[in-house]
Amino acid sequence: MADHARARCDPGDLVTPALSPDREPQFGLIVLQADETLERDMVRLMPEQASCLVSRVPSAEDLTRDSLRAMEAHLTAAAALLPRGAVFRGVAYGCTSGTAEIGAARIDALVRAGVDTPAVTQPVSALVAACAHLGVSKLGLVSPYVANVSDRLKIVLHEAGIETPKTLSFDEPREENVARIEGSTLTAAATDVGRGGDCDAVFLSCTNLRTLDVIDRIEDDIGKPVLSSNQVLAWHLCQIAGVPANPKAPGLLFANG
Repeated sequence: MADHARARCDPGDLVTPALSPDREPQFGLIVLQADETLERDMVRLMPEQASCLVSRVPSAEDLTRDSLRAMEAHLTAAAALLPRGAVFRGVAYGCTSGTAEIGAARIDALVRAGVDTPAVTQPVSALVAACAHLGVSKLGLVSPYVANVSDRLKIVLHEAGIETPKTLSFDEPREENVARIEGSTLTAAATDVGRGGDCDAVFLSCTNLRTLDVIDRIEDDIGKPVLSSNQVLAWHLCQIAGVPANPKAPGLLFANG
């Protein structure tokens, strides 16, 4: 049998790897265990030179106010699982209704307790910032949530100075079904809510909704901005980090910087 040469390493042959002093912009993303959409959407929405490093937070299969509040106990541990060697420009918690239930300030404190970051955001604060950027004070709201979850979000938006005069909800409690709502259903709902003078823009709420392929089409139909949870979250991360947004991302929000 032929002898196989064994690789030998003399201590004098050891090489210290060169480390680049520069890094691409890094962001942290805390995604719900039940969410099947947000990670994929962020790849499309964030600029090519940026990277999103992901952790997951335990979440229930049924979306209720109680299950949303339960995430509060796990947020710091989820944030602490993000890579310690990363230098984050910002960290996002990916749940719109969870933010409305737990509160933006509380989420900020819980995430910062687990990871070193100069900024924390979530879809509600991102939406408020996007509305201010676009001059929107009246939103048409389309959501998958059951009634009391949608009502809580409307209260939070009202407290931020944003009215929701026209709303439509699918009354869907199961997260796995939210990710499978057809684009044609979203388009019809958003077009119905967005037509007329009742609102300045339409918001498609929930990070698990698959919205990116319908935003431009709806905007063309109603002549108004269409915002979604994942879209505003990516936009706001870029804003707080001073990173140019992805010009290929859908919607008038990105076209306006």
